[in-house]
Amino acid sequence: MTVSTYFIFFFTLGRGTAAFSPSLGASLTRSTAVPRFALSPSSNDDGIHSVNIVTSRRSLLSQAVAAAVITSSTTINGPWESSAASAFEVKKVVVAGATGQTGRRVLEKLASQPGLAVIGGVRNIEKATKSLSESSTVVRGAMIQSVSSVDTSRVELKSMDVVNNSIDDLAKTLEGADSLVIAVGFIPGNPLKMNDAARKVDNIGTCALIDAAKRSGTVKKVVMVSSILTNGRAWGQEKSPGFVVTNAFGGVLDEKLVAENYLRASGLDYTIVRPGGLKAKPPTGGLIVSGEDTLNSGEISRDLVADVCVASLTDAKASNKVLEIIEADEGGPKVFNGLNM
Repeated sequence: MTVSTYFIFFFTLGRGTAAFSPSLGASLTRSTAVPRFALSPSSNDDGIHSVNIVTSRRSLLSQAVAAAVITSSTTINGPWESSAASAFEVKKVVVAGATGQTGRRVLEKLASQPGLAVIGGVRNIEKATKSLSESSTVVRGAMIQSVSSVDTSRVELKSMDVVNNSIDDLAKTLEGADSLVIAVGFIPGNPLKMNDAARKVDNIGTCALIDAAKRSGTVKKVVMVSSILTNGRAWGQEKSPGFVVTNAFGGVLDEKLVAENYLRASGLDYTIVRPGGLKAKPPTGGLIVSGEDTLNSGEISRDLVADVCVASLTDAKASNKVLEIIEADEGGPKVFNGLNM
C-alpha cells in the first residue's frame, strides 16, 4: 500500500483571532493516523452524513499548541488578517442554509468579526429568528439534532429557499455580497421521497444558487460544503461502507457531485469543502486536510468545518481547491495553525 502523507491543521479557538502560522512536526501517514470509521447517517441537515461515536466532551484549551504536518511553508490566513496572499477582501457574506447545524456555526463565526456584513439565508425568517436564538434538541426528518443558540444581533436574515425561489429571487438576496457560503442539504425523511428531495436541494437548488451568485454581479467567491466520497465512483469507492451508506439516502452523493461540477465550471472562484462524518461536539483532535478524492472515512467536528469555510473565503491558497477534511482521533484539542496547501 502506498503511504500517503496527510496535513494536520489547527484552529485558533479565541474568537476574532487570526494569527495563523505553521509549525513543523513528524510525518503522519494514512496507516497510522486516519480514523477508520465507516460513515453512518446521523443528525445533519446541511452535509447529510454523520458518524456517531461515544466520546466525553473535553474542555477546549485556548491557544494550545501542537505540531503540524506540512510539505511546504505556505499557510492560509484568516479572512481579516492583512496579507498579500489574500485573494479577496471580504465585506459582505451570505450564508445559505444558515439554520443548519454547520451553517449556523459559520454564521456565528462570521458575525464575530468586526466590520463584516453577514446575511443569513433562510427559508422562513420568523422561524429562523426563533430557531437561531434557542438551544434545543429537535427532530428534523429522520434525525435528532442538538443545536446551540446563535447570537444574531449582528446578522441580517433574508429569505432564501433554494427549492421554491427563482434564480432572480435568490440573486436579489445576494445583491451587494462579495462572498457566498453554501451549507444547504436535504433532510432525510420519507424514504419514498428522498431521491426527489436530494435532487431538488443538493443538485438543482444548489446549482440555482450558483446561477444566482453569477447573476448578482457582485459575488466573486463561493465556498461550498459538500462531503468526502462525493466523487467516490471515480476512484473505486462505490462499494466502500461510507459511500454505500451515505448514498443510500436519496443518492445524495451523486446529486452533490453534479453541483460541485457546476460550481467548478461557473467561472466563480470556489473552494469545495468535503468533510467526513459530522460531529456536533467541539473538536478534540487536530484538523487533517487531504487532497481531492483521497479520504473514504473519518469524522470531524462541525466547528472545524465552519473554521475551514471561514478561512477559505479570502486566502489565495484555497482558491479553486477541493479540501477533504477529517479530525485526528488522538492528541486532544489543538489550535488551527495555518492551512498548508
